[in-house]
Amino acid sequence: MSTVNPRRWWALAVLATAQFMVIMDTSIIGVALPEMQKDLGFSQGELQWVFNAYVIVFGGLLLLGGRLSDLFGARRIFAAGWATMIVGSVLAAAAQTAWVEIVGRAVQGVGGALIAPSAMTLLMMLFGHNPKELGKAMALYGAAAPAGGTVGVFLGGVFTQWVSWPWVFIIYIPIGVLTLAATKLLPAVQARRGAVDVLGAVAVTGGLALAVFAVVRAPEVGWGATATVLELVAAAALLALFFVIQRTVREPLMPLGVWRIPRLGSANLAMTLLGAAWIPMWYFLNLYLQQVLHYGAFASGAALLPMTVLLMIFMTAITARLMARFGAKPLIAGGLLALAAGLVWLSAVEPTGTFLVDVLPASLVAALGMALAYIPAMMAAMSGAPQEQAGLASGIVNTTYNVGSALGLAALTALATTQGAGELGNLPALTDGFGAAFLGAAGIAAVGALVTLLAMKSDKPAAAPAAAPAPQGETAGV
Repeated sequence: MSTVNPRRWWALAVLATAQFMVIMDTSIIGVALPEMQKDLGFSQGELQWVFNAYVIVFGGLLLLGGRLSDLFGARRIFAAGWATMIVGSVLAAAAQTAWVEIVGRAVQGVGGALIAPSAMTLLMMLFGHNPKELGKAMALYGAAAPAGGTVGVFLGGVFTQWVSWPWVFIIYIPIGVLTLAATKLLPAVQARRGAVDVLGAVAVTGGLALAVFAVVRAPEVGWGATATVLELVAAAALLALFFVIQRTVREPLMPLGVWRIPRLGSANLAMTLLGAAWIPMWYFLNLYLQQVLHYGAFASGAALLPMTVLLMIFMTAITARLMARFGAKPLIAGGLLALAAGLVWLSAVEPTGTFLVDVLPASLVAALGMALAYIPAMMAAMSGAPQEQAGLASGIVNTTYNVGSALGLAALTALATTQGAGELGNLPALTDGFGAAFLGAAGIAAVGALVTLLAMKSDKPAAAPAAAPAPQGETAGV
């Protein structure tokens, strides 16, 4: 039996802070994007790289982060992640060009990929001895995610409006230093022998980055251009190489046998499509508020708060109870349909629209859909996994969500650009482009609902879980 750590609740505060900050890292930049675009010279299509540079690296390296945590000790990797996050934050805050900003965000993604899985491992070490305490700890840890999204939206507006956008990154530096100092509260684990599948991590991250790069550039150089075709072929080859590597190496990042877990495949497909629909909605809604309705940064952040508060309430207090009554499949399918409905509503935005008519009701419907679908999809992916593969199943489902987010945003940015979203200052054209992106995202969400209904096996409603598995990374995107 494991020894009870007398400082475990203080340690939980450190881990929850990390979760809070990893999620806030996405939401805090949302309202700062237009100001960053002006200062750093991003084009309308390139602006998404401020988001995607983080998501691609985070999603591509999340499984590697979990493996390193197993081999070298979760506390060491947790501390290394925070040190890396601080370095990335310094680069992003000091950036004077678009490329330096992208590099800074990528370095932050490396830090997040080390922090998220090691924090979950540490939490299980601290509270795994007592199911009741574990449930309480998971609930507190999980609540830090939507709380981070909510606070990030607010702080992003405050910093951008009244200080300057670099402060959305500077805030991580003192918090990171304090977190590093507090790692002594966390349990230490001896390193153990094992191989690190670096080649697999490079292949999957490189393939994803190249695919997104090709889709981003396609509206400019042409979908049939030789460069676009070669980039997409190379991306597919790298991703295929990743699966070959996983089949042949002795200690792969993702043993392919894990896909025999019931519902893992269908739940991951649902999560991929959920990310591909939700993250573009959040991204383009920020741009619509500021570039079409001419909201300031603070007002734009405040306009997104009702949506994030609804997410926090449902994800922490309501969704688990609904899942206990109805099971995962109806909630995932129903949530994706609600998200699609909210996005169709948003696609009707007008150049002369208003927040109360064009944004608020539709965004709340979309947020309700996200809140209903996300945790049940996580639970469905993990419910059939044996204990020794639960961490791997969790890492895979978080990875697919981030992969879907990156590819969805790239594809819908390309769609929006071809429909007029690249014409800054032309409000009708901008609105048409954003509306097309919302409608495209609605189609993705609807496909996700259909896939869930057809491919996922039904589950029997059971007692509500003590706590949903805590999200890692770009959770709700806000």
